[in-house]
Amino acid sequence: MIQAFIIQALMAGGVYALLAVGFSLIFGVARMINLAHTAFFMLAAYGMFYWSYQFGLGPIPSIILTIVVVTLVGVLSYRLFVNRVREHLVAVLLITIALAMVFQEFMLLAFGAHFRESPTLISGFWEIFGVRVTYQQLLSLGIVLIVLICVWALLSRTKLGIAIRATAQDAEIANLMGINVSTILLITMGVATALAAVAGIVVAPLWVVHPYMWMPPLVMIMAIVVLGGLGSIKGSFIGAFIIGLVETLVVFLVPAGAFLKLAFALLAMVIVLVVRPEGLYGVVFEEERL
Repeated sequence: MIQAFIIQALMAGGVYALLAVGFSLIFGVARMINLAHTAFFMLAAYGMFYWSYQFGLGPIPSIILTIVVVTLVGVLSYRLFVNRVREHLVAVLLITIALAMVFQEFMLLAFGAHFRESPTLISGFWEIFGVRVTYQQLLSLGIVLIVLICVWALLSRTKLGIAIRATAQDAEIANLMGINVSTILLITMGVATALAAVAGIVVAPLWVVHPYMWMPPLVMIMAIVVLGGLGSIKGSFIGAFIIGLVETLVVFLVPAGAFLKLAFALLAMVIVLVVRPEGLYGVVFEEERL
């Protein structure tokens, strides 16, 4: 029982961490709330279903194609629709939620409202103290861990990461220092969308794929980034695992917990904000971002 609980909590926290880190990255660098973020997660899940199940490609080509296509869709969406109005909060909110609805309707037209299941990337299971843990769950956890480590290395160990953090702290000063802010914003959108695509890839064999699957994670991600502190990558990472733990506890311990997990996750966020209004790692000064 406890082993299954731990695996489920790590899986939920890992997926939320990928989505929340990408969401916070966009907000921290572009000061933009992207409500279409989890829609790219949904597109990636459908991409895995289409390339591997209907098109018949192997796991590796399916993963590569899904990440490339979804990332391109995200970058083009930003370039064509969001970039010109990114400084206007309400316009960005309206455009991004409209994009999410458009992607949803496209999936409805292409695949219908039926529940789909993507083939597992690896079959079999490993019995740990009497509990069967599938190799697919272990693979998904491994992918999440590797990708999060790569994001940390990108932001802290590379020149591109320094440019991203400089732009997040002060875009005008970064521009004066020779950093092409427009390019950095585009790259940031690409990285965030790629993280959402990876999250969709790892859950496609484990979750049910359907056109409305982007909505519940969006609420969770917004709760996580507020809990962790707006724009804080570290806060989003830790907040994701806190919410993942709370969600799993509710599902395991409360009758009909699957229907109440969102309410309890929001309650956990409210409790933290009452004690610490800026969130776990919220910034007091603008230069502390990222």
